[in-house]
Amino acid sequence: MGRWFTALAEGCKPRGCRGDREGFRSRRSALSCTLPSRADTPAPEPDPPREAAAEQGPAGGEETAPDRCRFAPTTSGPAHPGTLLAALLCWLDARSRNAHFRLRLEDLDPSRCTPENALDMEAALAWLGIDWDAFSVQSDEAAAHASALDHLADQGLLYPCRCSRSEVKQLNLPAADGGWRYPGTCRQRELPTGGWRKCSEILRLKLPAGRVIPSDEGGIELAQAPDVQMGDPILRRRDGSIAYHLAVVVDDASQGITRVVRGADLASSSAIQYVLQDRLGVSHPVYRHHLLLLEERGTKFAKMHGAVSWRELEPLYPPPRLCGMLAHWCGLIPEPLDITPADLVSGFSWSRVRRRDLALRWTGRELELL
Repeated sequence: MGRWFTALAEGCKPRGCRGDREGFRSRRSALSCTLPSRADTPAPEPDPPREAAAEQGPAGGEETAPDRCRFAPTTSGPAHPGTLLAALLCWLDARSRNAHFRLRLEDLDPSRCTPENALDMEAALAWLGIDWDAFSVQSDEAAAHASALDHLADQGLLYPCRCSRSEVKQLNLPAADGGWRYPGTCRQRELPTGGWRKCSEILRLKLPAGRVIPSDEGGIELAQAPDVQMGDPILRRRDGSIAYHLAVVVDDASQGITRVVRGADLASSSAIQYVLQDRLGVSHPVYRHHLLLLEERGTKFAKMHGAVSWRELEPLYPPPRLCGMLAHWCGLIPEPLDITPADLVSGFSWSRVRRRDLALRWTGRELELL
């Protein structure tokens, strides 16, 4: 396990990381009265020791420790049908194997993520019938993120970048994820005196040359030469916030996550995350990518595009009805019967979940499968 990870396990808080999120927590506490009661939700279990969590296994004839899974939605807007399907499949995967299930809210985008959205996400999942054993918000992991950047900088893998998103787009180099590939314009630049903390520009990771081969439990192709197909990723944005790739890898490692179940739109990010896991000296989780719900025009349901929210669905669909529709659409039950997530656990199998994406239409009165 990497030195940065060991330091965190021993309670070391790296210098230069942001302060705690007392403002966030106080506003979240004030809003918590709006959450539905979760009296039946088990008390959160403590996390295992940070370093041991990712490496625990059978010893001396003991049984293998249970898997640790997580659902990690962004709090950039309200939950929509795609969010609820992803949560349901992730939760069923965990509960069907008696795994530990964590809800981790990804709130690192300061322009869109709010405490109100965080509370609303919790409310949406509880409304559907999803519970969790542990809860965290990504912004509370600033110490771990900073320590990981220290470790990468020590290896000479960080560099500052002055290129804007629009400049990269103008180069018209398609990336494997549907975005635009960064060609390495600033790759030869060095960090300023004083290191990455003194840098006010974007920070990128120098990817190694060559192909990496992560595996997906469902057979989706994840192998990639990320330096050629994606380009060096951003690890810290210009505004100082930590970018997705670094945050998700560090958080999964520090929380001992062993299984990652997520939408197929994130499959192309696996190779970069695999490289980061290697450079940080942490274990690779098992990946499983699932189908997406698409809007009528063929794009996935997304908060930023104003997809129909669960609040709009709430007065029209009781939770068991919507759960039954989601379960039927993805292949878990033959008819869209009223059912709860708990009712689906005993019969859950990935062999029954369809692989192809589905398109839906929201008419303003109902959801229609196209």
